Amino acid sequence: MPSLSFPRSAALCLVVLGIVPASRGDQTFPPATWQPSSSPLASPQAEPGGKFSQWLSQFPKSFNYYLDNNVGSSQIFGLMFENLMSINELTRDFEPALAKQWRVSDDKLTITVQLDERAKWSDGRPITAADVVWTFDAIMKPENLTGSHKVGLDKFASVRAEGEHTVVFTAKEVHWRNLVSVGTFQVLPKHWWEQQDFNKVNFGFPVVSGPYEMGELKEPNYLRMRKRQDYWAADWPQNQGMLNFDEIEFRFYPDDDMAYDAFKTGAYDFISVYISHRWVEGTKIEQVEKNWIVKQRVANHNPLGFQGFAFNLRRDKFKDVRVRQAIALCLNREEFNRTLMFNQYFLHRSYWEDLWSAAKPCPNPLIPFDPDQARKLLDEAGWVPNPATGIREKEGVALKITFLERDASSSKFVLPFREVLKNVGIELSINQTDWAGWTREMNEYNFDMTWAAWGASIFNDPEGSWHSKWVKEPSGNNITGFANPEVDALIDGMREEFDAEKRNETIRKIDRILAAEIPYVLLWNRSHHRLLYWNKFGMPEHVLGAIDDEAAAKRFFWLDPDQEADLQAAMEAKLPLPPRPATVTFDEVFKSQPGQVPAVK
Repeated sequence: MPSLSFPRSAALCLVVLGIVPASRGDQTFPPATWQPSSSPLASPQAEPGGKFSQWLSQFPKSFNYYLDNNVGSSQIFGLMFENLMSINELTRDFEPALAKQWRVSDDKLTITVQLDERAKWSDGRPITAADVVWTFDAIMKPENLTGSHKVGLDKFASVRAEGEHTVVFTAKEVHWRNLVSVGTFQVLPKHWWEQQDFNKVNFGFPVVSGPYEMGELKEPNYLRMRKRQDYWAADWPQNQGMLNFDEIEFRFYPDDDMAYDAFKTGAYDFISVYISHRWVEGTKIEQVEKNWIVKQRVANHNPLGFQGFAFNLRRDKFKDVRVRQAIALCLNREEFNRTLMFNQYFLHRSYWEDLWSAAKPCPNPLIPFDPDQARKLLDEAGWVPNPATGIREKEGVALKITFLERDASSSKFVLPFREVLKNVGIELSINQTDWAGWTREMNEYNFDMTWAAWGASIFNDPEGSWHSKWVKEPSGNNITGFANPEVDALIDGMREEFDAEKRNETIRKIDRILAAEIPYVLLWNRSHHRLLYWNKFGMPEHVLGAIDDEAAAKRFFWLDPDQEADLQAAMEAKLPLPPRPATVTFDEVFKSQPGQVPAVK
């Protein structure tokens, strides 16, 4: 698996990653020497036009990413609305987007942002400081269900407009993340949104600033997004060769099986494979064997998240760590990996796998499969089997758990887990719902246990998921309700730490505490992307970017008319196409400049 060590070569990069040089007065970015340039990640052979379609997810509760914090809604929302700043994924520097310049005060409490006067909404109105202030206020309103997005922005005492194109962010405290928070929230048009009930804006966004706008929506099947011909930044050098398609279609299916069956027929173009059996056995089909569909493994520097069965620690039955340990001991991860996943995964022992390496090996133990030890722990915790039912009880309350499940494909793991739990005296029932239903329940933390998977960021920040101040915030990321004074103190102690490696050392301490406290039954992961796509596209040799996940395909791919014609002819003649590389490792095909990007290890 990759071990990431981010570059620290430029002053701007130092600010982004929170490593600010010693105080030397106000600092203005980007530096005077900065000039916009085309991305070396984009192919000069890219051609505009055509359509790209991909499976996204089940139909979500909302396309409003502020209300539905998931990767699917993030992709849709991110095509329509822009941040104040962008991130150069090779240097990790902040670069202009809606903001053309920003200044950080000597005391690091004030960030002054100058908007680009050229920036316009799709209805022709200029993007102004009033839009930025309104968006900030909307996110922070207690009645708006923007829980996870409040984290970071809550560090600001005020955000005010000074004229039409200047915004001043004044922080309550010095915090390493303040510039990241300013740079990475998406700005909304005040003149349209102020007329709406924020919590009910889900599937209609008539005024946007980004390169795409909503086209046809057929609920719950697909959303088609149209490329805007009047996008204000379309001619920027850094946008050339990127987002080449006239139309991007997102397909929605109730489960993975239906999605894959549709993909094999050519109903859409691109799918990322999350099920090992499908990757190993399900691709033994003519379309793949004849290279009509490309099967490709891609490794890059994409930060590694985690997944697990989350406990709701707000429930009394999970307060005792021995109960959580016992439940974790009932999950046979090794057998699942061997029998169901073809040993394609490594087993999690950390919430931040990227922070551990050969030089800093992870000390957290792998939790074994040990039902006998689980019984001993439950006995110690005072949960005694009822002779009549076999279910353990304590003070007259039976140890019963409801598992909130959103995907039927999870059953092959959850059902065997349920049987082991039953054998140790725990009753597990399954509440099967869809993505929208799961999200509604999770917004109010109405669950006992559930399967949750989290992405990661180049900015390691444990606050939103692990600080107790967010336990009661609806729609937040602290879904487990984790509250630990020692962890709170460690997170609070990071606020003024501008050295990223020192912050990471604190996070390693937090990781060790979490491993002992078991807020999740950690599962498994992999350090590469598994892609399938119909063989009609051009793309750079590296396929994805330096730190991207599979969602970046629509940024880098383009429709190749010659390749599309070759595909059609090969299918009609039942002939194979030449193979493409089965494995692509970013560093082997992309030659970066010194100091740009570390090697994939």
